[in-house]
Amino acid sequence: MEIKFTINGEERTEQVKPNQRLLDLIRKDLGLVAAKEGCGKGECGACTVIMNGEPVTSCLVLAAQADEAEILTVEGLAEGDNLHPLQEAFIEAGAVQCGFCIPGCIMTAYCLLKENSSPTRNEIRTALAGNICRCTGYQKIIDAVQLAAKNMAAGGEN
Repeated sequence: MEIKFTINGEERTEQVKPNQRLLDLIRKDLGLVAAKEGCGKGECGACTVIMNGEPVTSCLVLAAQADEAEILTVEGLAEGDNLHPLQEAFIEAGAVQCGFCIPGCIMTAYCLLKENSSPTRNEIRTALAGNICRCTGYQKIIDAVQLAAKNMAAGGEN
């Protein structure tokens, strides 16, 4: 079946199979590999992308459900050579660690900061509860989200 959607600001038309997952469309067909296959059950958050403004675990979404959708992956956050403040903050705070879960964490944090520009540490923990970090370095991830919120407020971006 043919679907039309926008991903990272680019309009696309793709042929997808009825049982094809959005994660496979993004990674295998489009070559955007930041979203990872972790558990494949929607429990780890490594495959989190933004679909129509909401974080979704792309391993649980059928590609056909993306018809007419707007999708944002971590690859779409940077503007040219300029990383998004969240990406900068993760680097500055040392939150990148092994990197496997970080794209999903960043996309979840992106949605959090769209709704709450100054979240508390507890609010960040709650928002990221669906993103499992195998390195268990949650403190640096929370530090990074707070740093991004601070930098975005200072720079007027959110």
